[in-house]
Amino acid sequence: MACKPVCRLCDRLVISQSVTFTGGNLVINLPAGSYNNGEKYCIVVAQAIPDTATINAPVFVTIGTGTQLYPLTNRCCAQITACGIRTRTRYSTVVVTNGTGGSFRLLGNAAPCPANNLASINGTAPAAPAAPTA
Repeated sequence: MACKPVCRLCDRLVISQSVTFTGGNLVINLPAGSYNNGEKYCIVVAQAIPDTATINAPVFVTIGTGTQLYPLTNRCCAQITACGIRTRTRYSTVVVTNGTGGSFRLLGNAAPCPANNLASINGTAPAAPAAPTA
């Protein structure tokens, strides 16, 4: 299929204004505006994820100059961590509000995070790695 030379973008496509790592959180800032309960928004993470971000940092969304942190969650309402977010990627979300705030919930899957799971457990503590010798 040939690419169209001119395409109209969806009205609900939102391109991030910044991505920062602050207070142990990865924060994606969206343009100012009202994001309606139950509405779908496609968020594009346009900026690079800071090198200082840790892979287990929870991901939050802020809006405009506001300071309120809205969690980015998966379909099962679990908090997304920095290892699940990629730069230059579009994420389909729906806004979910409650009496005191809200969240942005992914409609699809986040990127896979590395698993450092033990191969098995047997009731004993795993052996600590040996200390390097000088």
